[in-house]
Amino acid sequence: MPVTEAELVPEPPPHRPRRQRRTALTLATMVLLLFGVPCGLLVFTGQSWPAWLQGLGAAVFFFGALGYTRLMVLGHGRRHRDWAARIGDATLGVIWVLFTCSILSQVVRLGLFLGGVGDPLRSRVTAGAAVLAALVLLGWGHYEAMRVSRVRAVDVLIPRLGPGLDGLRVVLLTDTHYGPIDRARWSAGVVDVVNALDADLVCHTGDIADGTVAQRLEQAAPLGQVKARYARAYVTGNHEYFSEGQGWLDHMRDLGWDALHNRHIVLTRDGDSLVVAGVDDRTAAGSGEPGHHTDHAAALAGADPDLPVLLLAHQPRQIDGAVAHGIDLQISGHTHGGQIWPFHYLVLTDQPVLSGLSRHGERTQLYTSRGTGFWGPPFRVFAPSEITLLTLRSGRPGR
Repeated sequence: MPVTEAELVPEPPPHRPRRQRRTALTLATMVLLLFGVPCGLLVFTGQSWPAWLQGLGAAVFFFGALGYTRLMVLGHGRRHRDWAARIGDATLGVIWVLFTCSILSQVVRLGLFLGGVGDPLRSRVTAGAAVLAALVLLGWGHYEAMRVSRVRAVDVLIPRLGPGLDGLRVVLLTDTHYGPIDRARWSAGVVDVVNALDADLVCHTGDIADGTVAQRLEQAAPLGQVKARYARAYVTGNHEYFSEGQGWLDHMRDLGWDALHNRHIVLTRDGDSLVVAGVDDRTAAGSGEPGHHTDHAAALAGADPDLPVLLLAHQPRQIDGAVAHGIDLQISGHTHGGQIWPFHYLVLTDQPVLSGLSRHGERTQLYTSRGTGFWGPPFRVFAPSEITLLTLRSGRPGR
């Protein structure tokens, strides 16, 4: 049935100078809080450190903030300096964790206060606890980010799925984010795990890389070795449109994948069929890439309406379009499961779910992966990465 796509009618952009000022003010405020709060709580809140140590601490946070800002501009601005991005991203992860731990450590301060411990010992113990906790979380989080993702196995009951497709094995990769850190070996390791899963269908739901094909060619190369019995399907994420969305679609076709650029394919086994459709990311319409936008109607054009549909769409927010078009299962990524706690709660202000299987409307289910790689800071805290094995189960009796 025809449905109006909200994504196809983007809101008029705000006046550019005003938008730029607002963005600059937001970023400046963020940097001030991220560096200023831990500086205040760890250096100037009752610790009575020697004057030279207070000066050193203030200098570290002050110049850290200035250096971080410069590195992020160099690394993620027009120049795309990978060395700057690596340092800037790591700095962001460190200061985020330290910011969080410095705030949570105030519980320790309260406990010591209630226990009769006075300053400066109380404040120094509190500061030490914050730094120690941050070091532990950063070490563990870096290990979790850099390791080859674990397999997360989930059974999904699809009532309209024919018995001939019962047990269909779908492997989901998403948010590999090949980027400034060379992870070619990691990429090959992920592919080895995927190939051991004996998949019928392998899907990649976008954010394949940060950068152009030429920049990330070596890291993406192992994707050409992915094995699937029936098909390998790919759709764009929002990060493709920061560099070259069409370029990544073309490259994945060159590697032998089906690039589902608002289109579908049909898988058939033992007399039963499944429509596998894909739509562009919801940001595609504003990217400037000709012909790129979310279009569920085009993706399903010509498909038998009686067949079940598996939809690849990068963002969980695209679930409304899936519900409107009677999709049976949408698979997505984008959220990273929050990546570094407590960023989880900020993600939920923009997306309907964080991770896992959820139901939307009478027919549609959504599976949201925590992502296979990571973006930016090389840390994952309370949000482990995953290679997802979805086993589709039929709701119909066997023949």
